[in-house]
Amino acid sequence: MTKNVMTTEKEVERRVRAPRWADWLDWMESELQLPALRPFGFEKSMRCEEFEEEGRYVVRAELPGVDPDKDISVTVEDGVLTISAERTHTVKEKHRTEFSYGTMVRSLTLPKGVDADAVTADYADGILTVSVPLPPKPVEARTTVPITRT
Repeated sequence: MTKNVMTTEKEVERRVRAPRWADWLDWMESELQLPALRPFGFEKSMRCEEFEEEGRYVVRAELPGVDPDKDISVTVEDGVLTISAERTHTVKEKHRTEFSYGTMVRSLTLPKGVDADAVTADYADGILTVSVPLPPKPVEARTTVPITRT
């Protein structure tokens, strides 16, 4: 039996909603001044969207204010795409900010059968776009052959 290797809409929705916990922790850290949660492994999140377009699986991540040459890393290992970035800030005097600084990491499971060497990444206007060519859809074998009368 052939299993559909494409990401279903429900899987995409589940993965897109996943970082909301991290958003809540970011709010707790900035508004309530509770940075003690970070040592427990909670990292800042980055907002992402993922979709299929013209035979490619595309992930877009909002990463304004970072230098893609120094601050962004994109890796693929064991079918998992990991995007990590670091936004730094030098404080000269105390002030209020709602900007998010520090290390952000996001990992997404790629569809089965993708070629990790064919993954490309592009950064423009604060958006990182990662594109992965999808493998050809398997041809489903017919299990029964219709019989015609002559």
